[in-house]
Amino acid sequence: MGDPLGIGPEIVVRALADLETLGDARFVVYGSNERLTFTADRLNLKINWSRIAHDSPRLDRPIQDTVLVRDYEQAPSIRSSPPGPSPAGGALSRKLVEDAIDDAMREPGDPRSLDGIVTAPISKQAWVMSGSRFPGHTEVIAHRTKSKRHTMLFRSKRLTVALATAHIPLMDLRNLLTIGKVFDPIDIGHHFLKDLGISSPRIAVCGLNPHAGENGILGDEDERLIKPAIEMARNAGIDARGPFPADTIFISAAEGRWDLVVAMYHDQGLIPVKLLGWRDAVNVTTGTPIIRTSPDHGTAYDIAAKYEADPSSMVEAIRLAVTMAQRKISTIQSL
Repeated sequence: MGDPLGIGPEIVVRALADLETLGDARFVVYGSNERLTFTADRLNLKINWSRIAHDSPRLDRPIQDTVLVRDYEQAPSIRSSPPGPSPAGGALSRKLVEDAIDDAMREPGDPRSLDGIVTAPISKQAWVMSGSRFPGHTEVIAHRTKSKRHTMLFRSKRLTVALATAHIPLMDLRNLLTIGKVFDPIDIGHHFLKDLGISSPRIAVCGLNPHAGENGILGDEDERLIKPAIEMARNAGIDARGPFPADTIFISAAEGRWDLVVAMYHDQGLIPVKLLGWRDAVNVTTGTPIIRTSPDHGTAYDIAAKYEADPSSMVEAIRLAVTMAQRKISTIQSL
């Protein structure tokens, strides 16, 4: 459900009201039944779901249930709080994610097992306020699944972008970027696209510096770090090219020439994604054993109490998670 004081409950309810467009799947909502029901009433949406206490010994769910809510009762401090980051909101949203990860790691035959997770927005500030040492979903999933190689990837109708680095200060980038950190999103992104049915993904890699370093004149990282990573990928049979100047490569990618662009840092990749795919972009954690998608926006505290949030990105996140889960199940069954 995400942060209870953000737009998470609203976009979850709006998406569930549009179930016929979300594929052949059943849904378990980790959240507050009270908050979800209140939100549905305010939106005048009628959704049939079953409720179960989150710590109930009952593990299974009636086969007729399309939606089951695992209910985490909210503390009064959350119930009466205005929108905004809070320790209580951070603690609850962390607990929801951690329990969903635990269930996604269960064996397929376990009645509580999940085939994928879709996370509504959380507040990194609220997580820190609640004592978390992780800045977001990607990092906690990687830690809990012991995944050393993982990549934050964004998929929209016009662009797919993977990040070599994510939630780090820009001034630390030069000391943290390595050949391996550039190679990983190329390699992981390549396999992600192949799993979606793209047989020969075409991958463009951004340079770090203006004009991709201008042959070392504007910095040596492009020659020293990025080119060797691309060469490693090509030696592994991956169609990766670059490094390209970041101010132009997204144009040809948006026109369909490239299946994936690898960006060196957060805003280099996210600005074009959000500019061209604000309503349909999806955040995907790749490289871990858990399927996890998320809408490509934040908690939007400024509109959380106005009930005017757009659920489009959440709907697309659910659709992609369903597609990924179905393809994974089909692959396993064919082995």
